[in-house]
Amino acid sequence: MAQKLMKVGVKRQKGYLYYLDKQGDVSCAVMARGKKKGGKPKKVAKCGIKRKEGYLYFIDKKGDVSCAKMVRGGKKKKKR
Repeated sequence: MAQKLMKVGVKRQKGYLYYLDKQGDVSCAVMARGKKKGGKPKKVAKCGIKRKEGYLYFIDKKGDVSCAKMVRGGKKKKKR
């Protein structure tokens, strides 16, 4: 289950990728489509979120920053 960390209320535009950058702020960049390359990222909102290991950080449907514990599972690979 995801946990809401900060209410930001980012309004999304079509064709842009929204993510949490290395500084813990919300950034967006033009998505790469086919042979077209993506654009340079720009900051949308300053949050300053400190990341914890083992968690996935994302922008939810309401435009707020959320996180969820990553599921680490599956079968172990056999050694050859």
